[in-house]
Amino acid sequence: MDNKILGLLHSKLEERKVGLIEVLSDGGASSYDHYKELCGTIRGLLTAQSEIGDLVRRLKENDDD
Repeated sequence: MDNKILGLLHSKLEERKVGLIEVLSDGGASSYDHYKELCGTIRGLLTAQSEIGDLVRRLKENDDD
């Protein structure tokens, strides 16, 4: 898999995460349920970014071999 594609995906996830954090910090959650939903989405984006980072590291290690 191309590292450029993974980098682009990581960047798009980061943009989305930052946007949601801004919504939270501006008091944009309309209810506690909405707040929990936003937090869960941010947590999911962080997990996805972590998995992408791990994949990039493994691919780089395999390229070095």
